[in-house]
Amino acid sequence: MIDEITTFLSGLSYDLLALLAGLSLGAAVASTLMLIAIVFAMTAGEDRKYMDSPPLFMMPVWPLVRLMTFFVGNHLPSNYLNKLDMKLQKNGLSFVMTAEDYFSVCLVYALLLPGLAAIPMASSGDIKPEFLIFLLLVGYILPEAWVRDSRRKRDKEVVSSLPIYLDYLSMCVDAGLNFAGALKQAVDKGPKGAMKNEFRIVLRDVNSGQTRADALSRMADRVDLKDVTVFVSAVVQAEKMGTSMRDTLVIQAEQRLDERFQRAEKMAMEAPVKLVIPLVIFIFPLTFMILLFPIIVKFIEQGTL
Repeated sequence: MIDEITTFLSGLSYDLLALLAGLSLGAAVASTLMLIAIVFAMTAGEDRKYMDSPPLFMMPVWPLVRLMTFFVGNHLPSNYLNKLDMKLQKNGLSFVMTAEDYFSVCLVYALLLPGLAAIPMASSGDIKPEFLIFLLLVGYILPEAWVRDSRRKRDKEVVSSLPIYLDYLSMCVDAGLNFAGALKQAVDKGPKGAMKNEFRIVLRDVNSGQTRADALSRMADRVDLKDVTVFVSAVVQAEKMGTSMRDTLVIQAEQRLDERFQRAEKMAMEAPVKLVIPLVIFIFPLTFMILLFPIIVKFIEQGTL
C-alpha cells in the first residue's frame, strides 16, 4: 500500500513539473511576442511619406535604429542635434533620415559589429579586446563614409541636372510665369534627384516667409558648388538690378551646358594618361610574353638555350 502511494505521488510530482515547465515556456514565448509587439509599435510610428528610403545596408538594422532613436536619439541635446541636422542638409541627406536617426545608425553599427564578432570569439575562448575596439570604431565611422560617398554622388548629380532645370526655368519664364511659378513647375516636371530636392527646399523656404534671395542663398550654402553659387548670384543680381530674368536664365543655362561639355572633354583627354599604368603593369608584359614565347621555344629546340 505504501509503495503504491509513493508511486502515485512520484507520478503526480512528475506531471506537476511537466505542467510547470510547459507554463513557464508558454509565459516566456508570450513575453517575447509581447516585447516584439511593443518594439514594432514603437517603430511603426515613423512617417516617411515625404522622405526617401534608407540605403540598402541600413534596411536590415532599421528597426534597431528606430528603437535606439526612441530611447536615445530623442533625448540628445538640441545643439548636437542641430549640428547633425546641418551636416545632413549640407550633404543632401535631410530627405533620407533625421539627425536622431543618424546618431542611432552610428550607435547601432558601433555596437553591432563588435557584438557579432564577440560571439565566435567567446565560443573559442579567445577574446581580443583590441580587435573589438577596432570594430567599434569601424562601425561608428561606417555611416560617416556613407555620408561622404553620398556627398560625392550628390555633387555629380547636381552638376549634371542643373542645366536641365535652368532650361525648364527659362521656358516657364518665357511663357509668362514669374520666377516662383517657374520654379514650382520645374520642381513638378523636372527629373528626380538632388537638384529637385534642393529646389523643393527653396520653395518651402519661400512659402514660409523668406525672401527669394535668402532662400536661394541658403541653397548655395548647402550645396557649396561653384555652378550653383554662380547661378544664385546671377539670379539675385538680376532681381536687384531689375534686368530680364529670362535672359539671365538663358545665359546661365548656356554657360552650364558649355561647362559640362568642357568637363567631358577634359575627362576624355585624361583617359589616355590614366590608361598608362594598367598598360605598363598588365598589357605590355603579357604582350612581350606572347611575342617572346615562340622565340624562346625555338632557341631551346636548337640547343642555344
